[in-house]
Amino acid sequence: MAYRVSVIDVHKRMLAVVIADVSVEGEYTFLRRRFGTTGSALQALAEWLVVEQVDEVVMESTAQYWRPVWEVLEKSWMPKRQAEAESGRLHLAQAQSNRGPRGRKRDYPDAERLVKRLMAQELTLSFVPEPEQRLWRTVMRRKNQLTRNKVQLRNRLECLLEEAHLKLSSLVSDLLGLSARRMMQAIADGETEPTRLAALADRRLRATSEELRDALGASAALNPVYRTLLQMTLEELRLLEEQSLQLDREMAKLLGEHRTPVQRLAEVPGLGVDSAQQIIAEVGVSAATFPSAKHLASWVGVCPGAHESAGVSYSHRSPQGNRPMRRILCQAANAAVKTKGSVFQLLYRRLVVRLGHAQAIWAVAHRLCRLIWKILHQGVDYEERGPEVTRERSQRRIAQMIRDLRKLGYHVEPSPQGASA
Repeated sequence: MAYRVSVIDVHKRMLAVVIADVSVEGEYTFLRRRFGTTGSALQALAEWLVVEQVDEVVMESTAQYWRPVWEVLEKSWMPKRQAEAESGRLHLAQAQSNRGPRGRKRDYPDAERLVKRLMAQELTLSFVPEPEQRLWRTVMRRKNQLTRNKVQLRNRLECLLEEAHLKLSSLVSDLLGLSARRMMQAIADGETEPTRLAALADRRLRATSEELRDALGASAALNPVYRTLLQMTLEELRLLEEQSLQLDREMAKLLGEHRTPVQRLAEVPGLGVDSAQQIIAEVGVSAATFPSAKHLASWVGVCPGAHESAGVSYSHRSPQGNRPMRRILCQAANAAVKTKGSVFQLLYRRLVVRLGHAQAIWAVAHRLCRLIWKILHQGVDYEERGPEVTRERSQRRIAQMIRDLRKLGYHVEPSPQGASA
């Protein structure tokens, strides 16, 4: 029985599509056709694949251009017969795994080469989650971009203050903190008296009033252009924070039915509600795609690599993996090793002497990754087994976690068992 495979070479404005019957022996015979990328053209592509009785479809992961094609085929294409186990499946191939020789780049030959590599099992396929999880990813990755924009804005703000001879960043630890913001807003509003500006600082600020007056002395003769630029920067900062809070609420609404996995992950040292939401957006509510913790670690890229030739191991550097998950795990590992009495702190202290800080943190990230899979896949709660676990610390941790969840819109009530833990 014929088994037809279609491969799509994706571009921004056009799609190069080939179809081949891979059940025949010898050279494949390819049917070629070109489509546009508008909505009507993609719908025509789905209908043509049904007419041609295509059983399996593969496409390249070209930038973001593959997403509309994938979504249309996911909704509108389905083979008329289910001849094989793989029939009816969509595959996304990493473009780098299908690179042709230099000087041999053409659209249809690229698609035909994808067919041959797919049948030879030489393609590296990407994990594409369900539509609901893809929406979670979009929200959380957008929030991460806002966080990066906020860091860039803080750096630009410091450069602006230095150019205006306002040495505020030399005296405050957080330029976006409450004290610094009050003083910068007063400068933007036209305040010229350093004494009044220094009085806006919080009483817990370590800098004295004399130091603040000296650092803000240039405000008396500050050019109005700097005040305008400072006002614009502060308004942009407020807008970023409002958008970030709005995305937090939107994500809490999307994950309203899955608050239990969020709560379980938030209990792990180094993680919190925000990190838990990002992890679930990347791997799913139950991490069902990954049959074991080793598979998840390999997909993320926190496992040891292998570079061996002629029986000699040249490197154990970790392979490339999911970038958002690697970032989250690194940040969580750096926070977990600072949690007093946690098992991660003990692991870090044991490894840092032999491996150094960077590799020890990477080992902690690997341990966190395996723990995340166990919590999500098996639905277990985290139980701290470090040597200095106290009742008071556990209660503080639970109370803080409940406050964070309620702030984002989750409805959480402390159980009597958790209150007495």
